[in-house]
Amino acid sequence: MVHAERAALIGDLTHLEDEQWREPSLCDGWTVHDVLAHLVDNARATRLGFLAGIVLARFDFDRQNTRGVERERGTTPQETLERFRRVASRTSAPPAPLDSRLVEEIVHGEDIRRPLGLARSYPPRAVVRALRLQARTPVSFGGAKELLSRVRITATDTDLTIGTGPEAEGPALSLLLAVTGRKAVLADLRGPGVATLSAGG
Repeated sequence: MVHAERAALIGDLTHLEDEQWREPSLCDGWTVHDVLAHLVDNARATRLGFLAGIVLARFDFDRQNTRGVERERGTTPQETLERFRRVASRTSAPPAPLDSRLVEEIVHGEDIRRPLGLARSYPPRAVVRALRLQARTPVSFGGAKELLSRVRITATDTDLTIGTGPEAEGPALSLLLAVTGRKAVLADLRGPGVATLSAGG
């Protein structure tokens, strides 16, 4: 599933114009080009490499991610895209559940696609697996466990309900993006729990 998502993103990005690469993504502070560089860095990640990197970054995940973008961002978007092509079939991963790879590919795929007006029909199984992982992962590790102790999310396009509290409902993909802090998708959702998702944390 991860390899399929990488291949689909490569297909979507192959014919972008230069200005599209400079478009701000849904990931605060990063352009479309930056997010792709982050995905290259993620695909190259190994357990030992991740541990060494987080120590060098003084256990600051944001600093580690920034360094990864700087390392893997080519001098041109086409160079970065070629780097992504070369790592798309890798199976290495950091010391995290394998479904974290799905979260990365789907969420960052949307960070890129939505500002560009691109759409992808993701396999429902992949989105559900990504959501379930976020629900059991603490916020300190990039998850939404604490958030979903205060809000119940219900997907309207698949059989999925997670969490406790006022309900927010909508497409599973929008719910995944909302629990990962993407405010741009809140308009896709409805219910009293949307306010909790908007507050985040």
